[in-house]
Amino acid sequence: MFNLLMFNVDWHSGRVTVPVGRMFEYTDDHITEQFREGGNPLLDRLAALPCLFCEEGTTDEAAYVGQINRARIVGRDVSLEVNFDGEVPPLQNSMIHANRAELHMPHDFEFSRNHWAVKDVDLYRFLLRNVRPRRQRPAVFQIPEHENIEPALASVMMPFDAGFNDVYAAIQLGAGNAGLRCRRADDIWENPAIIQDVVSLIDRSRVVVCDCTGRNPNVFYEAGIAHTLGREVILITQSEHDIPFDLRHLRHVRYLNNVEGRGALTATLQGRMQTILGH
Repeated sequence: MFNLLMFNVDWHSGRVTVPVGRMFEYTDDHITEQFREGGNPLLDRLAALPCLFCEEGTTDEAAYVGQINRARIVGRDVSLEVNFDGEVPPLQNSMIHANRAELHMPHDFEFSRNHWAVKDVDLYRFLLRNVRPRRQRPAVFQIPEHENIEPALASVMMPFDAGFNDVYAAIQLGAGNAGLRCRRADDIWENPAIIQDVVSLIDRSRVVVCDCTGRNPNVFYEAGIAHTLGREVILITQSEHDIPFDLRHLRHVRYLNNVEGRGALTATLQGRMQTILGH
């Protein structure tokens, strides 16, 4: 069995309050009887079950697997302290909705009403069947076992050369206009090896811009990492001849490194990023 908590609260805060009156909605009567005594919920027994913490919706809303560390009734509410299972990546309500019958959630109403249900389903067995497996880990650098993409992060891969500073500023402006925060590896210093900083930045990014100008081998390597990790990659260059043969079938943005050309680059990248983000 597991607790299904569908509430529009800040689950990440770890401390939430939900109404007692919404407990055991969409729960079979024979299950409710196991977790209630004298009309009161048996919170300790409920806290022993794994939990699926959700917000209302059936699309890209995030849901988390975890547990209740502490529960107590305060007036007409239940005060909860919760935490997430670090071994399970965040889920999306679209996946849960697609498999709702398997989770004993036959009614769409369950995705549009705040409630606490108890389902007679082995949650972890369900996850083993439906959540993508852990990815193979590389040996040259480290990546987390599960993805943790920052939806508003764009990263830029380009030569570490002062001649590209104005280009980077143009990219930053385009990303900012599209609602993205833009960084490149020399903005951060988190690990002893710079390759680890670069890979971590790519892995967290929603969009990766790679400047192929000058055929810099580091940029080509980083573009390959970004493609392998499944990131949205935008190739830019001052010369189309600098795009590697294996990548010429992909769309790229050619720009001139002058005031007018950088302005055009900003506008083009803003439009491309807005398209990627679905704006």
